[in-house]
Amino acid sequence: MILTLVRFALPEPIDLAEATRRFESSAPKYLGLPGLLRKDYVLSEDGRFAGGVYLWESRAAAQAVYSGEWRARVAALYGSDPEVTFFESPVGVDNLTGTIDAGR
Repeated sequence: MILTLVRFALPEPIDLAEATRRFESSAPKYLGLPGLLRKDYVLSEDGRFAGGVYLWESRAAAQAVYSGEWRARVAALYGSDPEVTFFESPVGVDNLTGTIDAGR
């Protein structure tokens, strides 16, 4: 599986309430997205950076989303181009279900 970290600078700091409002408005776009297993939105403690941590079935699924259209939408919503970092995720620990997912 592929994990991506997406990060972008905000034009001015925002607080958690504003971040929640913005993130909730974009979250429905990710429901049912092919290849996306999970997305968690993130906001830095100082409110200057935001982004998300995504878990994908494959790199191809992730790259299909991180296209010009997605980048343009993020830049328009948040005021800067996103940085995307790809990671392999060979093992996962899920404390909600009490499982370890190895060899993925």
